[in-house]
Amino acid sequence: MAALRTALHGRLLQTLPFSVGSLRLASSFKASDLVIERSTENKPKPDPSSLLFGKQFSDHMLTVCWSEKSGWEAPHIKPFQNLSLHPASSALHYSIELFEGMKAFRGVDNHVRLFRPMLNMERMHRSADRSCLPLFDKSELLQCIRKLVEVDQEWVPYSQDASLYIRPTFIGTEPSLGVARPGKALIFVIVSPVGPYFSTGSFSPVSLLADPAFVRSWQGGVGAYKMGGNYGPTIAVQNEAVKRGCQQVLWLYGKEEEITEVGTMNLFIYWTNEDGEKELVTPPLDGIILPGVTRQSLLDLARDWGEFRVTERTMTMSELLSALGAGRVLEVFGAGTACVVCPVGSLLYQEETFQIPTVQNDGGLARRFHTELTDIQYGRKASDWAPMVV
Repeated sequence: MAALRTALHGRLLQTLPFSVGSLRLASSFKASDLVIERSTENKPKPDPSSLLFGKQFSDHMLTVCWSEKSGWEAPHIKPFQNLSLHPASSALHYSIELFEGMKAFRGVDNHVRLFRPMLNMERMHRSADRSCLPLFDKSELLQCIRKLVEVDQEWVPYSQDASLYIRPTFIGTEPSLGVARPGKALIFVIVSPVGPYFSTGSFSPVSLLADPAFVRSWQGGVGAYKMGGNYGPTIAVQNEAVKRGCQQVLWLYGKEEEITEVGTMNLFIYWTNEDGEKELVTPPLDGIILPGVTRQSLLDLARDWGEFRVTERTMTMSELLSALGAGRVLEVFGAGTACVVCPVGSLLYQEETFQIPTVQNDGGLARRFHTELTDIQYGRKASDWAPMVV
């Protein structure tokens, strides 16, 4: 009977789509097999001061194809071009796709650096597992991305107010309308020189709309994974925020109106808690929010400084409003790859606007975090968080 149970358990594991992802890693592509086809017509590089986020793209891209029948093909760096997809591709119908967001920076020493890139690879791997896409060797993909950045290194802006945004993307390309794990898939990576994410600038306070009628993610869902399906439905809510005089959305969850994320950023609240201690609070990784690389970096820095309490816990809207009323809130800010750190200046909730303290000089915590991270990213401060590419 024990042997029968073991055999049945083995068959069950083979049918589970994402519970034992290692079973889907029969092999992986290798960076040593990378094929490089260089473009013969390189585009002019844009002026760093004129860059808009995600509007211009470099000369090359990386692609890696997979099929259930043949496994992974050799990775390929090729001239930037359109994709050719079957109209029934699973990514187009059932959102079997995911992406990552990371950056390369040109330092003060002219060297190009990434920022904690393995954290992106680990998150992409988890998202692939949850999406029922084939798994891959994280280190091999990172080496391929490093080579793409090296090939297009002149697209990394010669500016410390700009960077090269890197967008690894993974899509199901199975040409079938059946709702099932895809038998074909494609990883592709494109890169784009970018300036500040917000049109108001790199460190201007934003206004938020908090409306419990709108929900970004929920327990048991996929809010903790970087899937495109988490972002498309938020556009209408973002437009609603703009109509109501706000720039971004503060996402609430549940009857208790838990505070989760701000726009596409992780949220931090710096306050004096009820025990009179200075404390930095951010929502926990409980399945609702995305485990951001910048989020983790701020937590790591704050804990290393040891100057105030650092807490990952749920916080409700009523707690925040009570603290604002008592004058205990010092700063509120978002953090993410695109913006690094962005202060929050006001909050619209139930048709009432609440002003949030901001510190625009060097004395504020948000500014300190921003300076610390950008010093690492642009090579003004040595750190193993920022490995060199070239």
